[in-house]
Amino acid sequence: MSESPLRIVVAKPGLDGHDRGAKVVARALRDAGMEVVYTGLHQTPEQIVEAAIQEDADAVGLSVLSGAHMTLFAKVVDLLKARDASDIVVFGGGIIPDADIPALQAMGVATVFTPGATTQDIVGWVREHVTAH
Repeated sequence: MSESPLRIVVAKPGLDGHDRGAKVVARALRDAGMEVVYTGLHQTPEQIVEAAIQEDADAVGLSVLSGAHMTLFAKVVDLLKARDASDIVVFGGGIIPDADIPALQAMGVATVFTPGATTQDIVGWVREHVTAH
């Protein structure tokens, strides 16, 4: 394990008005010893990427319930690439059809957690797949 804790930005892109799940995940990651920045509701992909870069994040966790996950996740991944920050791992969760997950992974989303995933699942995945810069 690295000396510095992992830095994770948890974000709610788009027009979702429900952030309980994102807050639960943010708290679980923080309780597991990670530094977590929760950006709040109604964030644009540009705001999320700016926060990730400013915070020197190791990963960005996106929560989308609105059905706009294909567009919003793609925009975040593309903006990170454009800012030469594609080393920041992007993972997501929310109400996302299983059929969309392979396309999200093909565009650069590392993994997607669907309803039923536990906070232990998420914390374990982040510990295993995200490394500190």
